[in-house]
Amino acid sequence: MKNISIIGMPMDLGQLRRGVDMGPSAIRYAGIENRLQELNHQVDDLGDIEIGRSTEQIDKETGLRNLDLIAEKTKILADQVNGVVKKGAFPLVLGGDHSIAIGTLAGLLQHYHNLGVIWYDAHGDLNTAETSPSGNIHGMSLAVALGYGHPLLLEVGGVHKKLKPENVVIIGARSLDQGERDLIKAKGIKVFTMHEIDRLGMPRVMEETISYLQDRTDGVHLSLDLDGLDPSDAPGVGTPVMGGISYRESHLAMEILAESQMITSAEFVEVNPILDERNKTADAAVALMGSLFGEKLL
Repeated sequence: MKNISIIGMPMDLGQLRRGVDMGPSAIRYAGIENRLQELNHQVDDLGDIEIGRSTEQIDKETGLRNLDLIAEKTKILADQVNGVVKKGAFPLVLGGDHSIAIGTLAGLLQHYHNLGVIWYDAHGDLNTAETSPSGNIHGMSLAVALGYGHPLLLEVGGVHKKLKPENVVIIGARSLDQGERDLIKAKGIKVFTMHEIDRLGMPRVMEETISYLQDRTDGVHLSLDLDGLDPSDAPGVGTPVMGGISYRESHLAMEILAESQMITSAEFVEVNPILDERNKTADAAVALMGSLFGEKLL
C-alpha cells in the first residue's frame, strides 16, 4: 500500500494548443481516485495549483513562449512535490503540458542524489532555445532537468540539482529534432525508439530499462506523456505522432514497472480533452495508472 498525493498542474503555457489545462479535471473525471483506493492505496488529492491566465508572452531574446510564468509556476510545483516527498508520500502529478516536468523533477531532485527518470514519450523534450524550431517550452523540460536551457528555468529547484544523463531512459521516441539527436549522442542518453520496441518487444525493453537503472539510482520517476501511445489509442494529445506504443504494450510496461517496485514518483501529462474522443485519452491514462499501482486481472 502506498500513500499517494495527487497534484493537479493545469498548465498549458508550454505549447500552443489550448485545452491541455483541463487534463487534470479529465483524469479525475475518469476516476483516478477511486481506482487507486480500490487497490488499497491511501489517496490525498491536494487539488490544482492555480495557474491563472495571461496574454501569451514571447521572450524577445530567445523566442521562448511564456518563459517568466512557466518558471514561476513550475517553482510552485517543485515546492509542492518537495513537500509530498518530505512527508513520505508518493507524488502523482497530473498535467498539463510536459513543461510541468521542470517543476516535478526540480522538487524530486531535492531528495535524491541519483534520481532515475523513465521518459515515456514520442518526443525527447531535449531542445533548448537554440535548437527548438517552435520556442515551445514543453519540448525543453528534460533538457532543463539535465542542466541545459534558459537560466530562469535552470534556477527552478537550484542550478546544481540536476539529473545525470546516464540516469535517464527514453522509451517510445519517434520524433526527435536534430539538436536533440546531437545531445543524446553527446551525453550517451539511453533511448529505446519505436524501432527497438518493435524489434525487441516491450518485455525486453522494460527488463533492460529496469536492469540499467536499478543499481545506479536511489529513486526512479516515471514521466509519461500520453502522446507516447499511438494516436488511435490516445487521440486527445496536442502533438500526436503516428506509429506509437499500443495501449496493450503500455499496460504491459506499467505492469512490469509495478512488479519491479522501483517507481517512487510519477506524472501523466498532455491529456487534452478538447482534442479527445469521449475522454478516451484520460480513461487510458487512468487505466495505465491502475497497472502502475498494482492492478491485475487475477
